[in-house]
Amino acid sequence: MQTRHLFLAVLVTAVWGFNFPITKLGLAAIDPLLLTAIRFTLSALPWVFFIRRPQVGLHWLAGYGLIFGVAMWALINLGIELGVPPGSAALLIQFSAFFTLGWGVLLFRESLSLPQVAGLLLAVAGLLGILVTSPAGDTRLGLALVLVSALAWSIGNVIIKLSRVREVFAFVVWASLFAPLPLFLLGWLTHGAAPYVRLAAQLDRAAVFSLLFQVYAATHFCYWGWNLLLREYPVSRVAPLSLLIPVFGIAGSMLIAGQHPGTTGWISMALVLSALAISQMKGRMLVGRRAVG
Repeated sequence: MQTRHLFLAVLVTAVWGFNFPITKLGLAAIDPLLLTAIRFTLSALPWVFFIRRPQVGLHWLAGYGLIFGVAMWALINLGIELGVPPGSAALLIQFSAFFTLGWGVLLFRESLSLPQVAGLLLAVAGLLGILVTSPAGDTRLGLALVLVSALAWSIGNVIIKLSRVREVFAFVVWASLFAPLPLFLLGWLTHGAAPYVRLAAQLDRAAVFSLLFQVYAATHFCYWGWNLLLREYPVSRVAPLSLLIPVFGIAGSMLIAGQHPGTTGWISMALVLSALAISQMKGRMLVGRRAVG
């Protein structure tokens, strides 16, 4: 991976990591489904009137928008509201890296090298360590929702690859257009009119900052950068970099929520960083289209 793309990947994962505790600030005031609906409304409007639609089929835009907004971020926000700490959510969503690697082998005949397999095994140890040391209060339903969102993210990565989109920023903006209506409808069916009635009174400075960060940093910038990387490199090369997100997520939780990992937590994060370094090395191919040195 080129140095500038590696820098972009680190910056994207840092913003995404900090997005989890910042999202919790918004959830303290706004219903999770309503918060997600507003996020994707602002991600799409008014930008679709100024940015030309990308040259891909409408089904790719609709599919990615529904997966991106409803199946991924709505479930993450619901999971956090149900008690999953931001650091744990940032951790669990990274299981998408393992799902994505599997899709790369199954659908695109990509290869997994010995360092990638070793890195994945090391990352599993680090991820499990972070999970064990995460704060109490997780609910089984919330954890399950975040894990489903990780699977959804991996499917979104596949859509990016299959659509062969070149205008990645336009793709994110136009795909966001398909998420708000289902989210507003689900919010109404789930909680009725109450969240909408309370919105004006609950929209404080922290909630506004949370929304703006989610829209312009975590959505526009990050998904532009991430999808650009997916366009330029095999999914098996890009996916492991997402394992940096829980490291930044825990750092953000320390700064914003005052949650500090213990000794085991620091060791676990070191394992994740080591896994990322190892997985980027060249080595003999073990699984995929060919077996070469």
